[in-house]
Amino acid sequence: MTTTTKTKTPSKLDALEKLLTRKNGASIAEMMKVTGWQQHSVRGAVAGARKKRGLAITSTKVDDVRRYHAEKLA
Repeated sequence: MTTTTKTKTPSKLDALEKLLTRKNGASIAEMMKVTGWQQHSVRGAVAGARKKRGLAITSTKVDDVRRYHAEKLA
């Protein structure tokens, strides 16, 4: 008898969360490249992730590039 384990394929929101929780966070351009989404879709997903996944989103602007960071809320 063999058993198979189903693993969930990471979603695009999972990929966004992974990018946002990195040490340096992520720019909109990086998130667009990973997801294949347009800029307005990425911004909407970031806002939705804050609510749905319990993330605190912050942003910083360095050298004219805004980077977004996320931390899990308690």
